[in-house]
Amino acid sequence: MKYALVTGASGGIGKAISLKLAENGYGLYLHYNQNEQEILALTEQINNVPTYPIQADLAKKHAVTAILSQIHHDIDVIIHNSAAAYVGLITDMDDQEVYDMVQLQITSPFLLTKYLLPSMIRKKAGDIIVITSIWGFTGASCEVLYSMVKGGLNTFVKALAKEVAPSGIRVNGIAPGFIDTKMNSHLTEEEREALRQEIPMGRFGKPSEVADLVEFLLSDRASYINGEIISINGAWY
Repeated sequence: MKYALVTGASGGIGKAISLKLAENGYGLYLHYNQNEQEILALTEQINNVPTYPIQADLAKKHAVTAILSQIHHDIDVIIHNSAAAYVGLITDMDDQEVYDMVQLQITSPFLLTKYLLPSMIRKKAGDIIVITSIWGFTGASCEVLYSMVKGGLNTFVKALAKEVAPSGIRVNGIAPGFIDTKMNSHLTEEEREALRQEIPMGRFGKPSEVADLVEFLLSDRASYINGEIISINGAWY
């Protein structure tokens, strides 16, 4: 059996990806930070493969060690999905918020990959998928730090793919546009409608659509796709 690590598995996109991986027979290490009830509900829903919940705050330096200490199989697939957004002016951000977001979305994924790669290299096989954002391409006013770290992840995908492709490992990114999840629940109905009208397809994306793309990228049908960041945004950007 192959095993996958999904970070941020308690969120809307993370849950959809985890369910899709379970359908495809992967044993799952399901990382979460605060939403224990969501993870417990998810593990109850998945009954065909082993699941191992792992709690850790990836915005903190000790989290990578905590996660690695709870993994007892070689990891064949890494899904970097943990994220947090900050909406506001760059001058209003607290310094600690800056450090935490960089740790969460740059340093922790980098270090997790570093320590999980050797078994993939030894097997000459493995897949790493990074969930980034369209803001990593275009940037967003009042989401400057979020845009910065997502842009960094896009470059991480490009560079790492070149480094590990000779070892049979694929590294790809998915850059969602507006996906209808709890992360966007702070928006008013008027704000949601204004965004909906901006999107040429006239609707928001669904977490299941991101999961379907993950499934494709992990399949043999995508065997020559490596080092790409694929946008899924309804022609928004």
